[in-house]
Amino acid sequence: MLQVQDKDRDKTLVKLDKIYTTGGDQGETSLSDGRRVAKHDLRVAAYGTVDEANAYIGVARLGTTGEVDAMLGRLQNDLFDLGADLAHPLSEQKQSKDLRIVQNQVNRLELEIDQMNDSLDPLTSFVLPGGSAGAAHLHVARTVTRRAERLVSELATGVELNPLTLIYLNRLSDHLFVLARHLNDNGSADLLWEPAKNH
Repeated sequence: MLQVQDKDRDKTLVKLDKIYTTGGDQGETSLSDGRRVAKHDLRVAAYGTVDEANAYIGVARLGTTGEVDAMLGRLQNDLFDLGADLAHPLSEQKQSKDLRIVQNQVNRLELEIDQMNDSLDPLTSFVLPGGSAGAAHLHVARTVTRRAERLVSELATGVELNPLTLIYLNRLSDHLFVLARHLNDNGSADLLWEPAKNH
């Protein structure tokens, strides 16, 4: 059973005392407000894809150290915040304790993108995923992030969402692209597309 503790009383936000509950055996799952939805519900697909992107970032971290690893750790933590945001439908009775993506998280992404981009070689073509192992993994995470962005965009046409969820995903895919180039010797080891090379 998943329990979220009150922040003011306990620093532990999540307590898992049982891993399987059998509650999903009929193809349904619970949102964080308690309502039951199908596991193929668009909202579930959206936050599930956010989780998938997070897992690929975890794979990329296997080969990183220092500030790059710390940066990826912050992204992973943000993605859990984002998943929690998407899993908790907005209501007219908005609660200050509801976990939502905030502008500061988007601002941090933009700052890090700008700082990394300043040291990159200028692009002369589109970048092919690859180069170093870390960059290749980040390109996978980037494309999964783009898929999550498409799902959240579709979800937003039918239900009200925190608008920063979509903005965060958009910036995150850019961040992962720039960070992949950073890991490729600041772009000098990028693999570049050569149009019609194999005609």
